[in-house]
Amino acid sequence: MVSIKFYLDKADKGKLCPIHLFIRQKDLQIKASTGEKVQKVDWDNKNQVVLHTEVSHASINKFLTFLKSEVNKYMESTPHAQLTDKRVKELLTQLIENRKQNTELKLMCEEPQKYQAMQKVAFIDLFAGAGGFSEGFLQAETAERYYDFRLGSDINENCELTHLARYNHQLGLDAEFLRQDVTEPDFLDNLVQKVNGQTIDVVCGGPPCQSFSLAGKRKKFDKKDDLFAHYLNVIKMLRPKYFVMENVKGILTKEGGKIKEMILQEIRSIIDLREYHQLIYFVANLKKLCVDQQFILDCYLQRLNFEKVIDKELDALRETYIQHVENKFKALAPKIADYKTSKTDKNFSTIRHGFNLLKRAKELAYVRKKVIQEKNHSDLDNDFFAPQFDDFLSSIEPTSIIAQIHQSFLALNPALQFKQEVDDIILALEIFNYSFDECVQDLSSLAKAHQLGDQLAEILSHIRLYNIEQPFLALASDYGVPQNRERVLFIGCRKDQALIKTVPPTVRPEDKVTVFEALYDLNFIGNDEEKFNYEDIDLKSQYNGSTAMLKSLVKSRAIDGKPSAEGGLTYAEWSKRGRLNGRFAHAKNPFYVRNFDELDNVLTHVVAPLQNHKTSKQNPDVVKRLELILKTGNYEKAKMALQKAGLDSDKRNYNVLKVDGQSPTVMTIPDDYVHFHSPRALTVREMARLQSFDDSFVFQGKRSTGGNKRKTEVPQYTLVGNAVPPLMARAVALEILKYID
Repeated sequence: MVSIKFYLDKADKGKLCPIHLFIRQKDLQIKASTGEKVQKVDWDNKNQVVLHTEVSHASINKFLTFLKSEVNKYMESTPHAQLTDKRVKELLTQLIENRKQNTELKLMCEEPQKYQAMQKVAFIDLFAGAGGFSEGFLQAETAERYYDFRLGSDINENCELTHLARYNHQLGLDAEFLRQDVTEPDFLDNLVQKVNGQTIDVVCGGPPCQSFSLAGKRKKFDKKDDLFAHYLNVIKMLRPKYFVMENVKGILTKEGGKIKEMILQEIRSIIDLREYHQLIYFVANLKKLCVDQQFILDCYLQRLNFEKVIDKELDALRETYIQHVENKFKALAPKIADYKTSKTDKNFSTIRHGFNLLKRAKELAYVRKKVIQEKNHSDLDNDFFAPQFDDFLSSIEPTSIIAQIHQSFLALNPALQFKQEVDDIILALEIFNYSFDECVQDLSSLAKAHQLGDQLAEILSHIRLYNIEQPFLALASDYGVPQNRERVLFIGCRKDQALIKTVPPTVRPEDKVTVFEALYDLNFIGNDEEKFNYEDIDLKSQYNGSTAMLKSLVKSRAIDGKPSAEGGLTYAEWSKRGRLNGRFAHAKNPFYVRNFDELDNVLTHVVAPLQNHKTSKQNPDVVKRLELILKTGNYEKAKMALQKAGLDSDKRNYNVLKVDGQSPTVMTIPDDYVHFHSPRALTVREMARLQSFDDSFVFQGKRSTGGNKRKTEVPQYTLVGNAVPPLMARAVALEILKYID
């Protein structure tokens, strides 16, 4: 039986009494200071708490409770023969000193002199989530350059909480955070204000892409489908030297590869406005040569001018364009039908009303956005409502409106002599909806017909702002991550920078980091436990006959996972030490907070060496089920035995981790994975290890959530599962540093 109590020592000159801890177990008695002091009148000895008359009572009581809990767990889990005064005091001292170091008021240290002489490469992280890109970029440096983190952005408050805790409070950076929906009208204005005139060299980010994913259901009209366009709006505005967009493998094959081509087309359509006048002048001259194409070339000129403006100016130009085409229709209408028909025929009405709808494209886009939000909020999918909503959403897209106008023209069946005018109106409407690249393709054909193809190609080489060949598939395990996570990377390179086609692997297939290397040293936790300190692992007692084989899996490595016999560390050692570069030698110790109020009050931070290492409370049947699955090694093979034992489950899948391989893609639900040795799901910290996050990176806020809350909340498990693996991001960042000019 362990007895743990607090008591006050003698008051100091300021009449403050140190709070001490007294521990008794059998013949062992230990006294230790907690590092906290209060006045005697503010101490309730009976209830062992600081009274509310002390201004810091809440934070001190929270810390005392934490200390008592940790000591109690340690005393109960350690054999009595191994308990000594020295060992217990070492535990207390570590917890108390960690907290003291974080709460001491000290001025921010200047960057080490080495970095003051180096070149800063400024970057921002959009759709930042937990900060996998940010973390990887801050690990990367060369002899001449390192990354300066200027801003992170995401829509969710727990993403902001985790960012502020890590980068502002723990690392001492002055990086901004913008918590706002990227689709909101004032997002760009707020981003510009936060950037505050600074040049941004690199933009990275992964627009949420569940609707593209092969791992889950594909949804039509998912609210996340159009976020790529808003990502590119930031690129157009900031003109970085490089930008990186991460996405899921499914984006390569979605709609037969059309989505990928659309993305490449949009990237190549970003123009350099300083050179754009050359193209406008060229098309104006081409119009003089093409006497029979005056109307269409005038439409191209108007459409090309869309690229030069945004917001209200763009809305005005688009409306003027449609009015221009409608005027041609009004001149044609009396030629193809009498007055009565033009006023009563449904096809005429459809054409006229189609023009009205196209003029109000901005308003319809807003309606579309709101309906998609409602569709997702109500979870309309695989039901009778979904097709009706999708049909409506399709009907108000410009493509559908133009197609309906075209059908109405065909139904009117105008005389052959008016066919060219009708064709011109339809083509003009299609040009209205063209991308810049589609405009250029058509203009190239006209230019070649007049032997001007080379001249146009030369102009285009000057006005295209970004070069990109093809996206490439990156496998996380090729970069020292113990996980077979496949991700597609698009790297856009400004025309004055070297083209980056791929990021070479840092690890050979035979040298990849295994699951055992990543997790073995954390396997000292049981069912429904939380650990805040590392504990020694006795491999021989845990693994018996397989100890030698498992030890052979643990290799000395460089930061990037490459085997390194000289000066290397194991993957687990790197995780504990941290992979951040030397700028952060004075970083605060890892700490956890539940919310922004706790973040702002440093005394409420739970400071400890190990964070996010907590297991779920699993009932005996679940434990037995996992034991059987673990013993069999495969959920499918275990199903029959589970059914016989009355332990079967409706759960779609359990992934049993293999010691000598890499984990499958880490997702957001911990119950999908079974630990390779213990019948349990993984902790947040273990999933973070599989993603290559350092142990000092603490995921803040709620640990998990369920039900409908998953639509709006981003708890720790979701932060981990949706993140870009930092070591993969580090490899990307280093490749850019090699080439950036």
